[in-house]
Amino acid sequence: MSQTTARFINIGERTNVSGSAKFKRLIVKEDYEAALAVAREQVENGAQIIDINMDDGLLDGEMAMTKFLNLIAAEPDISRVPIMIDSSRWDVIHAGLQCIQGKGVVNSISMKEGETEFLEKSRIIRQFGAAAVVMAFDETGQADTEERKVEICTRAYHLLVEDGFPPEDIIFDPNIFAVATGLPEHDNYGLDFINATARIKQDLPHARVSGGLSNLSFSFRGNEPVRRAMHSVFLYHAIKAGLDMAIVNAGQLDIYDDIDPELRTAAEDVILNRNAEASEALLELAEKYRGGAVTGTASRRDLSWRKDSVAERLKHALVRGITEFIVEDTEEARRASEKPLHVIEGPLMDGMNAVGDLFGAGKMFLPQVVKSARVMKAAVAHLLPFLEEEKQLAGLADMSNGKILLATVKGDVHDIGKNIVGVVLQCNGYDIIDLGVMVPCETILKTAAQENVDAIGLSGLITPSLEEMIHIASEMQRGGWDKPLLIGGATTSPTHTAVKIEPAYSSGSTTYVADASRAVGVVRTLLSDTDRVPFEKQTREDYARIRQSHKRGHSAKPRIRLEAARSRAMKINWAGYTPPRPKTNQALVFDNWRLEDLVPFIDWTPFFASWDIKGRYPQILDNPVVGAEARQLLADGKKMLEQLVAERWLQPRAVLDFWPANAVGDDIVLWADEARDQRRAVFHTLRQQMPKDTGKPNFSLSDFVAPRETGLHDWVGGFVVSAGHGEAERSERFRKANDDYSSIMLKALADRLAEALAEALHAKVRRELWGYASQEHLTNVEMIQEKYHGIRPAPGYPSQPDHTEKRTLFSLLEAQSRIGVALTESCAMTPPASVSGLYFSHPESVYFAVGKIEKDQVEDYARRKNIKLAEAERWLAPILSYSR
Repeated sequence: MSQTTARFINIGERTNVSGSAKFKRLIVKEDYEAALAVAREQVENGAQIIDINMDDGLLDGEMAMTKFLNLIAAEPDISRVPIMIDSSRWDVIHAGLQCIQGKGVVNSISMKEGETEFLEKSRIIRQFGAAAVVMAFDETGQADTEERKVEICTRAYHLLVEDGFPPEDIIFDPNIFAVATGLPEHDNYGLDFINATARIKQDLPHARVSGGLSNLSFSFRGNEPVRRAMHSVFLYHAIKAGLDMAIVNAGQLDIYDDIDPELRTAAEDVILNRNAEASEALLELAEKYRGGAVTGTASRRDLSWRKDSVAERLKHALVRGITEFIVEDTEEARRASEKPLHVIEGPLMDGMNAVGDLFGAGKMFLPQVVKSARVMKAAVAHLLPFLEEEKQLAGLADMSNGKILLATVKGDVHDIGKNIVGVVLQCNGYDIIDLGVMVPCETILKTAAQENVDAIGLSGLITPSLEEMIHIASEMQRGGWDKPLLIGGATTSPTHTAVKIEPAYSSGSTTYVADASRAVGVVRTLLSDTDRVPFEKQTREDYARIRQSHKRGHSAKPRIRLEAARSRAMKINWAGYTPPRPKTNQALVFDNWRLEDLVPFIDWTPFFASWDIKGRYPQILDNPVVGAEARQLLADGKKMLEQLVAERWLQPRAVLDFWPANAVGDDIVLWADEARDQRRAVFHTLRQQMPKDTGKPNFSLSDFVAPRETGLHDWVGGFVVSAGHGEAERSERFRKANDDYSSIMLKALADRLAEALAEALHAKVRRELWGYASQEHLTNVEMIQEKYHGIRPAPGYPSQPDHTEKRTLFSLLEAQSRIGVALTESCAMTPPASVSGLYFSHPESVYFAVGKIEKDQVEDYARRKNIKLAEAERWLAPILSYSR
């Protein structure tokens, strides 16, 4: 995969009332919850920015934009991606800029009303730290030819840059127009855009290029197979020319090579204007595809491939992950070869190279690649005795493309993503030294030196891992290392890598790797004699721009003072409210929860995400791009789940308790008994400090507990659950049997069962053990959508980002002695397939994200917890609004 392709950004288009009838209907009906689901689906389908447009005659655009963006701010799974405020009305854009958190994008401004107004708007955008989409539109009109596009964009670029607008925040839209309209003057529109993109990228440093993709295929509306093919073909050529991003439906793109060749050629003829009859030919061909795509997928039981040569059979088995015949085919190849090593160097490596090429091109997905690795390992395992006999194992080692050390950093126990990366790199000929989890810095560097590795990869899931990665980078700098450092994991990001990690390690290169699909391209480039230097130079320049942008974003988004935030706390009317009393006030331990009873509570959506297949279940099963693989993955998962349940591979365990509690300021005080005159423990909470213009409160978890001064006898609950007991041993058994696919599958299922146990236990709490919702009858879908009464927020997550609050919870519950779940020094739970949290019963309690906080709150928090300011800043580093 090229670096250009890897950096392409999908802008989700479905949260646009002008382009989506469904979204418009929801907004007009003010069904904002369903509208949020549309935005969430866009993110899950791969959108890295979501475009939001409220321009419609039936709407108050300013009000709708403000309300929707404020709702998004409280949805971490949506607000983790940047927002593009899309409107033709400046008042709507300005209102939107005041709502979004982090760095946003304005779509759009142009010079159609002259340079003065253009620059005035750009200065306001700059004050908010946002980027701007600049349309190729001037006082004369929209640019339609290549020359006009380049001319207008060049003029706008120099005006903005000379006025102080950061060039990396300029995103040009040179106008994608419809092709194949029947008018000859439109025939070159596709090629004009592609050529203009290449010139803009070459001549206007650091600027980006975007476009609205749906315009291209307007002539074929109603014929989705043809539209998808046109979009994919256009992107294939435009991205190579330098297109950085596009407004697309991320779940409705076909893989270029998977498009029917006849349709692909016809679409390419139109987009590149290769002949005068291209439009007519595509219009004629389009009728063949109206109503659905023409596809054909070979059945796995089609054994015609068994008639091919042994080399082709091995390649077929590797690409399709078929182990059924691998031993006999490998043996046949060995008998026909001079040496067993030649089988590995020849047909097996040819097959794995094909796998790597298909994966890099986006034609295979991670589960398929892991299955291919299982086939490869089975073949090599068959050959190993013969290799040992001929003393050729050293020759096998010589085949390596490089040696990579991977480790989950100290204090962190999560390794699914790291394991997948390791398998993918092995499939591409790299030797992997996997040190496992909770690996201290000294072990990582000592092993890397002893093994003379070519690169070091660090992984982590919990936020304290970010600080450990900075420490390792600093130690590499102090030790004079120059090996490439790779950063990955759920809590990592390009921004954190650029702002915190890369500056600590200037003697070598630091590269953020978003997921396994990027790993091979990044490693191959970093270990290349010719490509490494320019790639590292480009990465450093990119990270320098990210740091500048981050700095501007911080200065553009001040927080309110803690005192003011507290004055805007949620005002619950406690008069007349009687807090429900739990049915028990003693800790309860569950050691015998039946696995089969947890299966109905499973949320399958994160299961697919753990395999880097993004999308909401069950819709993902019908996704035109990943649907087939998602269905196969689900079938494999359910097959293992059935065996797991029947044979009791895992032992679900849980502990919970309830405590008398009251809020004292931003603290939740737990009392020793119901007399409430002696403190037992305190949960410390954090309060939102973002300014809110809509009258919405600045939440803290303490808001949902009756204040001490009310005299009310309120309660808070806590829990720890795990489905991880037994997982590590069986996963390791699979791994030693060269079955990485089953090993990773088991880890993913254990995670799902732990979350299912947390969901099932919460339902039991609401209906029986606390009993405040005894008449509740919710489906699993409704529980996943959090339709229940009360909440169960977890320390270390958006509502309370401080992981150290788990220490209080675990101590109160005696979680380690009662159910065998412990905390690492970084407050990660072990076994990893574990979940913990608090229970709140008030009907107005809601989930929220604290967001960035100011130093005055950190100082206050440190005083309340009786810890040093530096320690508080270390644990809260990811949410600090200031630099330490």
